[in-house]
Amino acid sequence: MQEKIHIDPALVERMLLDMAAHGSDGGTGVSRTVYSPEWVGATGLYAKWCEEAGLQVRMDAVGNVWGRLEGADADRKAIVSGSHIDTQTPGGRYDGTLGVIGALIAVKVLRERFGTPVRPLECVALCEEESSRFPSANFWGSRAITGRVGPTDPDTVIGYDGKSIAEAMRDVGLDPARIPEAVRNDIDTFVELHIEQGPILEHADLAVGLVTGITGIRHYGVELTGIANHAGAFPMDLRKDPVAGFAEITSGLVDTAHRWGRPAVTTIGRVNVKPNAPAIIADSVGFTVDARHPDPEMCQKLHASHESLMTEVASRRGLGLKWSILMDHPARPSDPDTLEALKAAAAIQGVPTIFMASGAGHDSQQMARIAKTAMIFVRSKDGRSHTPEEFSSTEDIVAGIEILAKGLHTLAYS
Repeated sequence: MQEKIHIDPALVERMLLDMAAHGSDGGTGVSRTVYSPEWVGATGLYAKWCEEAGLQVRMDAVGNVWGRLEGADADRKAIVSGSHIDTQTPGGRYDGTLGVIGALIAVKVLRERFGTPVRPLECVALCEEESSRFPSANFWGSRAITGRVGPTDPDTVIGYDGKSIAEAMRDVGLDPARIPEAVRNDIDTFVELHIEQGPILEHADLAVGLVTGITGIRHYGVELTGIANHAGAFPMDLRKDPVAGFAEITSGLVDTAHRWGRPAVTTIGRVNVKPNAPAIIADSVGFTVDARHPDPEMCQKLHASHESLMTEVASRRGLGLKWSILMDHPARPSDPDTLEALKAAAAIQGVPTIFMASGAGHDSQQMARIAKTAMIFVRSKDGRSHTPEEFSSTEDIVAGIEILAKGLHTLAYS
């Protein structure tokens, strides 16, 4: 029987609190946006910790911080774990940060106990995932690694303060022209530890889940147009009322996902009615649709079903209809062999788990373009995240890191 790996709970707590100090609101809230002074402090602390753990440390051209434990066979592709170091504004102490710290602790413990791995083993603090400073920059760090930052992006990605991301990079000593140097083609497997950000594990009374795949996400911007008229004098049967069409479409889209059942989800998040007056039949309704499913084939069917319904309702009601796709991230199933390694690791550690899908997007979704990927989820209290109230217990976090460490041992030391 293989020996268990033990993680020090006190070390976990200390590192989480020390990292939370960079961007703390004085309570449990943290605001740490990419290339901000808070981000600079956090990445500096992470680099210091990596050095203290005996790792080779570097910051790449986009600001991702890497800690590397060289392998006996340095020519083989690396096994990597990590997550993002930026937060919502305000966010909490755990989203992203848990995976950043968990990966470092896991690599540190493996080095101390087992020495040099066969494959290179790395931890990484990815510079940005949340889009909390630059609304179109999401997955900036992992997109740079996978070669998906375009040549004009640094100057055209504009923050809420009007500053381009290129300017923000220069402010912290990074050169936007060198972003292509961040591309990696030598990563074999990427494993991301993350808080669940939902209620599934809590409802199952389990500390840890193994992620079978990350949901596909498509955002539509939709506009229905009709004819504005008097709310009292114009008969119902002669109206071209976009609000009526919107009500039918909204009900139909949400009901479709509800009838399909978990893990399909559809959300109408933003609505703009014009002229938005109590006694006027509206002229137009603009709204967003967020549709998600972790199975690639079912995701496409969900999108097709939604588009068909919108088209049918608009045509039958005599309404104008146009939509644009604002965001489209494909569903990414986890690598089966990596999942099996994590499942075996959980069994050795004596931690009960379930297989589950991720309903949120993650950096692993980008990393899957160049590497085998899998994720480990840690239970979120009340399923909450993107808020200062997000919380995961130290006991649950330790269980997640122990599974991660045991899994990385299998992948890197075999």
